[in-house]
Amino acid sequence: MTAKRAFDVIVAAGMLVLTSPVLLVAMLAVRLTSPGPAIFSQLRVGRGGVSFACHKLRTMYAGTPSLPTHEAPSSSVTAAGKFLRRTKIDELPQLWNVLRGEMSLVGPRPCLPTQTELIERRRQLGVLAALPGITGLAQIRGIDMSDPKICAETDAAYLQATSIGLDVKILLGTLYRD
Repeated sequence: MTAKRAFDVIVAAGMLVLTSPVLLVAMLAVRLTSPGPAIFSQLRVGRGGVSFACHKLRTMYAGTPSLPTHEAPSSSVTAAGKFLRRTKIDELPQLWNVLRGEMSLVGPRPCLPTQTELIERRRQLGVLAALPGITGLAQIRGIDMSDPKICAETDAAYLQATSIGLDVKILLGTLYRD
C-alpha cells in the first residue's frame, strides 16, 4: 500500500465515522425537501478512463438530465441542495468511493463520460493514470470543467507535484474556501 493510499484510507474512514451524524441529517433533509433518493450515483470517468459509480448526496431534483454541474440549470438545484453544495456536505458519500479504491481524497475531479474534450486532454497529459479525487488543485484554484484545457493542465500540474503535504493543503483549502 502506498503512503497516499494509506493516507486516503485512514482519513476517509475517520471522516466517515466523524461525519456520519451530519450525513444522516443531510440525507433526511434531502428526502424531506424533494422526492427521490437521498444518494445519487452517477457514472464518472476514473483511473485509466474506466467508468465507475460516483456517489453524492442528491442536490438536484430527481429526473434532472445528467449534465456537468456548470451546464445544469440553477433552477434544478433544490433548496437543501444549495446548502449541501455550499458546505461540501454533498461530497461525503464519496468517502465510500475512496475506501473502495475508486477515488482518492485529492486528485483530478472525475468527469462525465460525455465530457470528451476534457477526457482527451487528460489522456494526452497522463492525468487518467491517477485516481480521481473528491477535491483537487483545480477546485481550490476556482477552475471548473467548463475550460477543459486549463482544467487538464492544472490536474497534470498537481500530479507532477503530488505529495501528502500538498494533499493536506488542498484538503484544508477545500474546507476553508469561500
